[in-house]
Order: sequence, then structure tokens, then C-alpha cells
Amino acid sequence: MDEKEKLVTVQSGATWEDVQKAVNPYGLSVKTMQAPNIFTVGGSMSVNVHGRDIRYGPLIESIRAFRLMNADGKILNVSRNENEELFRLVHGGYGLFGIILDVDIELTDDVLYRVENKWIDYHDYPEYFKENVLANPEIEMHNSGISVAPNHFLTEMYVTNYYLEKDGKKLEDYNELQDEKFVRRNKFAFGLSRKFDWGKNFVWYVQKHAFKDGKVEWISRNNVMRPEVKFLDYEGKNDTDILQEYFFPVDEFPNFIDRLRDILEEENLNVLNITVRYVPENEEAFLSYAKQDMFALVFFINQGTSDKEIEKTGKAVRKLIDLVLDFDGSYYLPYYHYPSKTQMKEAYPNAGQFFEKKREYDPEERFVNQFYEEYGK
Repeated sequence: MDEKEKLVTVQSGATWEDVQKAVNPYGLSVKTMQAPNIFTVGGSMSVNVHGRDIRYGPLIESIRAFRLMNADGKILNVSRNENEELFRLVHGGYGLFGIILDVDIELTDDVLYRVENKWIDYHDYPEYFKENVLANPEIEMHNSGISVAPNHFLTEMYVTNYYLEKDGKKLEDYNELQDEKFVRRNKFAFGLSRKFDWGKNFVWYVQKHAFKDGKVEWISRNNVMRPEVKFLDYEGKNDTDILQEYFFPVDEFPNFIDRLRDILEEENLNVLNITVRYVPENEEAFLSYAKQDMFALVFFINQGTSDKEIEKTGKAVRKLIDLVLDFDGSYYLPYYHYPSKTQMKEAYPNAGQFFEKKREYDPEERFVNQFYEEYGK
């Protein structure tokens, strides 16, 4: 820890929870990480994650430097000033350029937020976000969700805003790191939504009470970045849960939702949850997904594991990606290789150059994975 510099150096196998526990006593916090804190720093860099803080873009923005063991076994210092091309390739590079050893991560202050919820019409979301959220410097974090319950399918939505607290409440009264609560209860309730439409309606009903309009709470920044995740653990005999994520321009939100609704109803995908994130434009990484200011829809989907069910999901996902491409958007690459090669190249115009660079830095193809074998060969 370098408290004065607001910098922490961690080995790449450390999880974000490890980092949070290390920096919290100094009154410091991570700038960007994906919502759950269970993932490793190196893994997060390799997919160039984004987070809830609307003032920071993808993770690449808050990484100052790292050490990389390359295909020849040499250890390189990598930053924006040294081996700069590798800096842009390794972030979102899916481990194809070497082994990330340790990382210098820039931090920010841990602060106290006043949390307020609001329910809005999805047609109004772009203007609400730009005028009431993005234009308000007092709001640092923001997230929202849209209903997948049959009774309100892709119509009702809520937003949660995190305002800097300036009315007398003190951070030290809220900054003890909190562990997840009510895991068994939440696991049971969420499990109902995997099997039954009425379960999805029930879960949304519970969420409407949990995110009640006008409800006010206080929470530290570090605790915002420790959301509940254990209740999602699931080991089905014939099914599994998968993630998908799609990016599209902010102003297109209502049109995108209307067309999305048609596809999901037609394909009968078992969508358990959709959250909405904001990702500001950032094209520093070779495989950048935010070519302009984007909204991201994060899908949690239950699907069967038979060949027939896998193909059914693949067909639906390719339709969704075609929709995204119609809006000049993109999709997130870490997940199962449902997208076609043509779709991948259209969503990521630098893909050809990226894979050429991979073979340039690693001509013997020492570092490979299914992503490379599917799309890079």
C-alpha cells in the first residue's frame, strides 16, 4: 500500500475482496471492478471489466502498470510509457499475451453515499439519466434494473442513485466491511424464478418493496462494491445459469428495449434478471466494447445443458447480437462462444489486428484458449 500515492500493488491472483480488505483501513477504495468482488485482479484485467461508478470507465483506466511474463519467459514492465502496445493488448486480451504477475492499481477515497431509489418509465430513462444523473456531480454510482416478470415484462424499471453524503452522517459509522446476509432465503426465492413464471413475478414484487420509491439508506463506497452474489450459486442436474452482456448507445434505450422484447418473447429464453449499467466511451484497449457512451444490459439466463438446449440458446443469442449490431453496439466477449465469427468481427473491428499482434508476440502460440481457437484461427 502507498497511502499517500493512493496506489496498491497486488499479485494478479488476489481477488477484489482481498484488495478491499487491504485498502479499507486506509480509507481508500477501488475505482473500477465488476459488481461481485469474488474475481481475481488478473482475470478482471484480461476481460477489461467495467463497474457501477459512472465517473470511471473500464478497468484499464485505473491500472497504472503491471508486470507480464511473456511467451519467452521474460518479465516485462508494462504501462502507458513502457511496452505501451502490450498495455492495450493485455487489457481485454484474455490471457493470450502472457501471464500477469502483479499490478499497480490506482485507488480513490472511500466515501459515504446516501442511497435513493426511483421508479421510472423506461421510455424516459435516457433523458432522466443524462439530465438527473450524469449531469449531477453529487451522484457517483448508479445502477438500475428492468423487469423480466411476465406481468411487467421489460416495462417497469427502477434506478438507484448513490449521492455523496454531506448532511452530517459520518463514514466511520458505516465503513466496516459487510458480509452477505439472508443467503438461504434469497437463494430459495431466486430458485423459484428459474422454474416458474409466478416465481419471476414474486421476485419482482419483492424487489419493488426492497427498492421502494423514495426509500433512503446510507452505505460506504467499499460496501456498495460488495453486492450479494452467494445466493446465485446453483448446480442443476440438467440446466445451468449463464451471463450475457450487450452494449448500445444511451439514446437508443427505449427502441432497443422494444425490439428486445419481441425477440425474447419469440425465442422463449428463460431470462432471470436484467440489470442496466452505464459505460462511458473508452477505446484504449484493442478490443474495446464502449465505442461511445453506452448502456449495458447484463442478462442472467437459465438454460438446459443438452446439445439441443445449447443450440436453442445459441440461436437466440445470435439474434440478440444482430439486434445489438443494428444499433452499432457490441457484446461482451468473456462468455460462451455462441456468436458467429462474422458477428465478432463486426462488433470488434480491431479483432483482425488483435489476433495478428497475438501471433507476433507469441509466434509459437504458447498461450491459447477456446476464445482464440474459435475466433482467432
